[in-house]
Amino acid sequence: MSASAHQIKRGVSLYSFQEEYFLRTMSVEDCLRVAGEIGATGIEIIPEQMVPGFPALTDEFVEQWFSWMERYGTAPVATDLFLDTKLHRDRWLSREEQVASVCRDVDIAVRLGARIVRAIINTPPEVMEEAAPYAEEQGVRLLLEVHAPFHYEHPWILEHLEVMHRTGSPALGLMPDMGTYVERFPRVVSERALRDGAKPELVDLIVKTYDDHGDTHALMDVVNYRGGGPGDFGLARQATHYIWSEPKAMLEHMPLIGHIQAKFYEMTEDEVEYSIPYERIVPVLVEGGFDGHLSSEYEGNRHIQDVHPVDSVEQVRRQHAMFARLLGETTGEDA
Repeated sequence: MSASAHQIKRGVSLYSFQEEYFLRTMSVEDCLRVAGEIGATGIEIIPEQMVPGFPALTDEFVEQWFSWMERYGTAPVATDLFLDTKLHRDRWLSREEQVASVCRDVDIAVRLGARIVRAIINTPPEVMEEAAPYAEEQGVRLLLEVHAPFHYEHPWILEHLEVMHRTGSPALGLMPDMGTYVERFPRVVSERALRDGAKPELVDLIVKTYDDHGDTHALMDVVNYRGGGPGDFGLARQATHYIWSEPKAMLEHMPLIGHIQAKFYEMTEDEVEYSIPYERIVPVLVEGGFDGHLSSEYEGNRHIQDVHPVDSVEQVRRQHAMFARLLGETTGEDA
């Protein structure tokens, strides 16, 4: 199948613009306007972050939300839920409370016009199973986030897959995060560690061990024996949170995959992601017949904000230029 023979769409999680949103240099409307200009027209939002008065949604906000969608040529696609299991100081949320929380977030997605809800990785499989009938009734898919360091052979993911296959519920599925395909240690992360006082020789060791697909879990011991400081230990621990796995593993699960969180840390001036090989990932999605959205999720901001202003807009723009190229899209100049 050629890159042009696909139904993959492009979108963005407004989480990508968190730096500017936090600093109040961009509003929710600004984020939507920029998304439309970039061609990232499928919108993913964290209601907890960007909906005033969450979990309540006022009629005024909902009306404004759809007005913005029409104005900027964008469309609601997904919302992200967080399961606040530690809501109460003295106890864990009961299963019934967790299911009610998920169903509440399904209702929020429906009001915002989104038909996909990202279920955060810590959502128990039994909660997904119990919430599925309500989600199905509302026409919403609950997609479990497959986030590093989890992978498709991880016991927790296997438990979820058992529920999905046993119930056959069309409401249940997967949302892979492309942070599971970090082939090279993110440069912005190691450079930040150096600025924070980590020892260059230990940073080099950590990066080389990761890039060589070595035993990252042994790095804490090595750093300890080498007299590492807090920055070295922090980086060694971070190395265990990234993961490289084979993108083709998604093919087996493609019928369950409804949305892609297109994680990235650094888009270079050449419009290539430094750590994640999208040039090998996108063809797998095309081969598998994926027809959902590639939703940008920029997370490099927190690693560079100490040295220069963050330009999330330019980073997302570069990623979508890459996606357009890899998906065989043509511009007016190419036509």
